[in-house]
Amino acid sequence: MSISLLWSKALLTDRRVLWLLLICNALGTVYGYIWYGLQLEYTLEIKPTWMIIFVPDSPTASLFFTVALAFILYPPKQKAWIVIRKLFEALAVVTSVKYGIWAVVMIFWGVALGDPLYWQDWMLTASHLTMAVESLLFVRFFVFGWKYLLIALAWTLLNDYMDYSQHIYPWLSPLLVDRLDQVRNFTVMLTFASALAGALALRQARKIRLFD
Repeated sequence: MSISLLWSKALLTDRRVLWLLLICNALGTVYGYIWYGLQLEYTLEIKPTWMIIFVPDSPTASLFFTVALAFILYPPKQKAWIVIRKLFEALAVVTSVKYGIWAVVMIFWGVALGDPLYWQDWMLTASHLTMAVESLLFVRFFVFGWKYLLIALAWTLLNDYMDYSQHIYPWLSPLLVDRLDQVRNFTVMLTFASALAGALALRQARKIRLFD
């Protein structure tokens, strides 16, 4: 069996595979929001309620991708829902790549500075890298265009601004908090890099569709 089968259209668009991925991502999303539970409670105590949407970064990215998978399974026909589909797909790509890579870098950056490495860190590394990879694999089956990619970039930059201007970024190791300016700069650069990765994947996807 060729390894290319793992990212083939036949496999990735098989409804059984789509349902499996949707369920796994939905469960991961729920777990992610639970993971952020204490920070969500803390933010609600000291910040305006509306800021809460900017706190749980990775689970929200996972939520975007879960909804995007649902739209592949049940493509909408109405124009308004098609617009919503495109928006969720673009957000899924940019945020999943961004926060998938960001979490892994933060874990091992902390380790390099002296933080211990626990088994949960390996679990988080695997799950977050999967977020980044699967979102790029599915770009060829998404229907969003460049306009929606720019909207997703704008939203993610707004999230960065809120995180570091209002100090609602994901809780970090004290060793990384001491380098918060560096973390912030890396985060913003990663946002642009993630949008670029999405753009390159979209360009490649359009070429592939010509031969599908």
